[in-house]
Order: sequence, then structure tokens, then C-alpha cells
Amino acid sequence: MAKKCYPTVSEEYKKAVQKCKRKLRGLIAEKHCAPIILRLAWHSAGTFDVKNRTGGPFGTIRHRDELAHEANSGLDIAVRLLEPVKEQFPILSYADFYQLAGIVAVEVTGGPEIPFHPGRPDKNEPPPEGRLPQATNGSDHLREVFGHMGLGDKDIVALSGGHTLGRCHKERSGFEGPWTSNPLIFDNSYFKELVSGEKEGLIQLPTDKALLEDPVFRPLVHKYAADEDAFFADYAESHLKLSELGFADAE
Repeated sequence: MAKKCYPTVSEEYKKAVQKCKRKLRGLIAEKHCAPIILRLAWHSAGTFDVKNRTGGPFGTIRHRDELAHEANSGLDIAVRLLEPVKEQFPILSYADFYQLAGIVAVEVTGGPEIPFHPGRPDKNEPPPEGRLPQATNGSDHLREVFGHMGLGDKDIVALSGGHTLGRCHKERSGFEGPWTSNPLIFDNSYFKELVSGEKEGLIQLPTDKALLEDPVFRPLVHKYAADEDAFFADYAESHLKLSELGFADAE
């Protein structure tokens, strides 16, 4: 990965980030809301278009227009949950705050530590609808959507492993159920379940099954199912890339 040039932030800002991180840990642990907080961070960042450099992790998802996008159904709950913490740290941009919350959600549930670099500015113009993955499609769709973000095959599979957290809700996505037997623990269970086949009570979406059907994706699925450390290392790298799309251009 090319070295990035990050903006300079004040010592006051850095201290606020650390204090905010502690508050977020408490909130997420108390409310058991890591899955929806992680989804908020992903859906904020995943709208980036590498060609025209619009969208991305710049806090626009807090606005009603973007929350109204079909792919963001239910994320108004996450925005409301987080707002009392954000109010304690007015110095932080929403852009930084939401991405920090996503990182904390992974760490609190047992996942890998992910570096966080502050300095994202808030923007107000929401991206157009339709830039996020649709669960009913296959590998070509995944490559098209993640390609617009500037992310590749390994990123697609590693980030899909984040579905180890959470569940689908019929009223939001048309699907119902968790991917794993413990949807509040971040581990490699998502890949283990994919490899072992469908089980009663657990869900596999068309985009999940596409990972096993694709000749490039499939070896990564098996690798991560067998080696949690390898998954954690690749997930941390891909999550960092996702959280910094369009931010701090590489030198």
C-alpha cells in the first residue's frame, strides 16, 4: 500500500479521539450495537467513487437524504445511538467520529486492532444512491461495486467476513437471520459457515454464496476459514483502506 500523507491535527483533537474511543467502547458494550455501528461506518465509506472522487467517509450519512437510500434502511438507529457520544466531542468531525466508531465496534467484539488516522473533513453533499452492494447479486456485481471504490478481490472477501457480526432484518433487506451462531463476536465464523454449508437458522445471501462459486474468491474463503489470524490481518488492512477512501492521498 502506498504511503499516505495525513493531515496534521491538534493535540487537543488527538486527546478528544482517545477519550471518544473510550466512550464508544462503553456505549457499544452496553447497547450490544456493534453490528449496526459497523454497518454505518461501512455504508458511509463505501459510497466513494475513485474516478470522480465523490462520496466516501465524510459524514454525509448523518443527513436525512442519504439515510433514506434503500441500502441504508435502519441506519438512522445507529445515528441516533451515537449522537449522545458525539455531542460530548464537538471538536471531532462526524467523518472521523463514524469511522472511529466502526473501528471500535470491531475491537470491542474481539476483532483485530485497526489503525485510525484523524483529519477527515465533514462534507454536506450526499452521494447518489446505488453505490453500495446489493445482496441479491453475484461476483461480477461485487467486483463492479468495489472496483468503483478502488478496492480489489482480497478486499471484497476480507470485508465480507465482517458479516460475522449482525444479522439481516426482513423489513430492511428482505432477508432474515444471522450469518453465524454468535452475531456479537468478531471471528472467522462467517467463513467457517460458508465452507460447511447452509444450516438451519443461519443465512447465506447470494453475495455470500458468490464467494464460494468464484475461482478467485474461493481460495480466500477457505484460507480465512482455516486461519483466523490470516483473516484478521487482511481484514484490518482492508478495513483501513475502506475507512480512508478519498482521504489523505498517497504520496
